[in-house]
Amino acid sequence: MKFPERLKKPGYRYLAGIIIAAAVVTAPRWGRATMHRMTYFHVRKLEIRGVRYLQPSDIVGRLRVDTLRSIVDDIAPLEARLRSHPQVADVAITRRFPGTLVVTIKENMPVALVPRGDGLQPYDSSGRALPIDPSRANLDLPVLTVPDRAALRLIGELRATDPKVFDLISEVAPDGHDLVFTLNSSLRVRASAGVAPQRFRDIFPVESDLARRNERAAELDIRYRDQVVARLE
Repeated sequence: MKFPERLKKPGYRYLAGIIIAAAVVTAPRWGRATMHRMTYFHVRKLEIRGVRYLQPSDIVGRLRVDTLRSIVDDIAPLEARLRSHPQVADVAITRRFPGTLVVTIKENMPVALVPRGDGLQPYDSSGRALPIDPSRANLDLPVLTVPDRAALRLIGELRATDPKVFDLISEVAPDGHDLVFTLNSSLRVRASAGVAPQRFRDIFPVESDLARRNERAAELDIRYRDQVVARLE
């Protein structure tokens, strides 16, 4: 088969396009200008990765990429548009020739739900309200009575470092300088706002010891160094 005839086949055309792209991209600035004018290298597809709560339609709408844009155009403005979204922690956009932009998103993850007038508002660990509709997303998160930044930071640390403890929390309420955690078992745990997340692990041996004695605590207090104070029912 002669070379011109091979180029008529889709596979060979694709390979030829990649070779041309590699050659032109490594050329000086005029090379990119040449590719910009070639419809073969116009963006035809967006591939979105890493999203969990964001709707792909929101990403596409914010990017505002049309089929007249070349894959070699500067992607920094596109990344900046996405970073301005409160749900986006970081973004990286890469090219896959001849016409695909791969958008990889890192989201700000919700750690708690805060009551508001018309329902519950998801918040992340930095105190940012997130544009997630709890009625559309499966959010198994503790309820924080007010959007307290110290509480959100601690809840976020627990989610990141000790998911087992995080999954036990049903509600968190600031109480003066303290935070009161209500667990799924209705047990309350009182802690200072600056407590280390690993301190919550100290409640488990205390619970086990009380259970052996057929006693139950209404509240466990971990505000004191190396101690867990049990207030019995």
